[in-house]
Amino acid sequence: MGTVAVIGEAVRVAGFGLAGARVLVAEDAAEVRTAWRSLGPGVAVVVLTPRAAEALDATAPGEAPDGPLTVVMPE
Repeated sequence: MGTVAVIGEAVRVAGFGLAGARVLVAEDAAEVRTAWRSLGPGVAVVVLTPRAAEALDATAPGEAPDGPLTVVMPE
């Protein structure tokens, strides 16, 4: 079974760690891309803040062709 990761601004992602998600704080586009590349094969689902999704050009939820299932948080 894969894990859940959450990528985005600290204020929006910090609480997900309490539920057992792997939290990757990324405050700008470069940090988002670095976090995405660090995910590894064990991550099955990635929750992105809207800004993180924009940085990855992943504004629509769904499965990325080369990665895990992605979900974008509402504004």
